[in-house]
Amino acid sequence: MVTSFLVLLCPSSLSWTSGAIIGGMTRPVKHKSKSRPNSLEPGNQTRLTIPDLVILSLLAERPMHGYEVNATLEDRKIRDWAPVSRPQIYYSLDKLAKLRLIRVTSENSPSAGPERRVLETTAVGKERLADALEGKSWVNQKVHQAFLIWLALSWRARPRTFRKQLNARKKFIEEKLAGESATLAAVLTEVGHPYHEAVWMLQLMIDQLKAELRWVERILSEADKRAPARHSPH
Repeated sequence: MVTSFLVLLCPSSLSWTSGAIIGGMTRPVKHKSKSRPNSLEPGNQTRLTIPDLVILSLLAERPMHGYEVNATLEDRKIRDWAPVSRPQIYYSLDKLAKLRLIRVTSENSPSAGPERRVLETTAVGKERLADALEGKSWVNQKVHQAFLIWLALSWRARPRTFRKQLNARKKFIEEKLAGESATLAAVLTEVGHPYHEAVWMLQLMIDQLKAELRWVERILSEADKRAPARHSPH
């Protein structure tokens, strides 16, 4: 469903480097400082992590069982850009419930197990999610891209490895580009117009992939001319 694709995507999570970018997004996100009486947990337990925010967003869309949250993560391929493991789901559900950011829906028994309870985001949970989305880290966090680290170190690679890895990266980008283009076409059909967050996000991914593909192709064409720096700092 496109709605959730929109709610959950964020610029910092674009997966240029397979899972590497996501690793940089796991720092806890602090909520705005507000007077909150009856705090239930120590300070470090009140901070919302990326998995917490993803789950809050899903449960704000509609109530779900814990296993349905996991199925939704799988079906929508959310784990391609957000680090939410199956054990993390139940850890976050327990944490969010203690913080009163989610609750068991009235038609279900609170005593049921986490797999059977239907949960939804509370009004306070929606406020905390909105607070977290105002954080500066979403727009200015520096992400270390695995392929650029490899490129910086590649002068120590075996000669054949350099071109082999570049060709592998080129193939990966081409496959990713084909997949994202197909997804964009499907989203446009579902949404019915191009002025939608899901469309903008996919367009950004596609533009970035196209730019990197041109860059990799240029490096491949110049690879035989590679040479060490003429002016060493030492």
